[in-house]
Amino acid sequence: MDHQETAAEVGRLLAKMRAAHPLVQNITNFVAMDIAANVLLAAGAAPAMVHAPEESPEFVRLAAALVVNTGTLSRTQAESMEVATIAARSHGTPWVLDPVGAGATRFRDETVQKLLRHRPMVIRGNASEIMAVARGAGLTLETARPRGVDSANTTDEAEALARLLARHCFCIVAATGAVDVVTDGKRMIRLANGSPLMTRVTALGCALSALVGAFVGLGEDPFIATVAALAIYGVAGEIAAETARGPGSFRVEFIDCLDRIGPDDVKARLKLA
Repeated sequence: MDHQETAAEVGRLLAKMRAAHPLVQNITNFVAMDIAANVLLAAGAAPAMVHAPEESPEFVRLAAALVVNTGTLSRTQAESMEVATIAARSHGTPWVLDPVGAGATRFRDETVQKLLRHRPMVIRGNASEIMAVARGAGLTLETARPRGVDSANTTDEAEALARLLARHCFCIVAATGAVDVVTDGKRMIRLANGSPLMTRVTALGCALSALVGAFVGLGEDPFIATVAALAIYGVAGEIAAETARGPGSFRVEFIDCLDRIGPDDVKARLKLA
């Protein structure tokens, strides 16, 4: 799609998401819970931070989408992710995998590979995480360079592997960074909005995965839905950075921008790389 078509689709899906208020179940990390919930509320969705393995599968039936994030992983949380993603597949609930810290430890990588069996609709991570997931799936011998939960790789480096991973897992892959890459294995879009301040507020990437869940929960083309979530996020970050004085004020401005962003902002500011 060209710039005009992409901006129009993003605006349409934003309006639809705000009208639908999709309920998004998040099995996310302890650091991300607050900001992910607030990002979803500001954008127009409804958050639920339901973690317990005893109730996760039951709650999946109520949710428009499930988001699984491996940031502060434990055996109990891994169990909850496993049973919830099995239930999501059984009920046809779309789910998003955010493989935070993939490539850092064996336990983390084994958990991610187990979750891939349950067919995520979207895998969203930074460049190093996407490369590590691809390596775990046997698609490359190249080693990613994770730095804790941060990326030491660029999305240019991850682009080819993102396409391979999307084909291998029959899903959408989004590798995010200074330039975001979204692919379904055939189509690819590169988005260039955002601000360096976004890397200085913890868990903003995790909250982005939650927003992807809100958009894919609408039941539309998941490729376009993922593009819409990333576009909204990047444009809001760009606007917020214009008045923020530093990371603290940026966090507040960013949530406010998500609340007031509209199709005209997207049309005026969207950047395709």
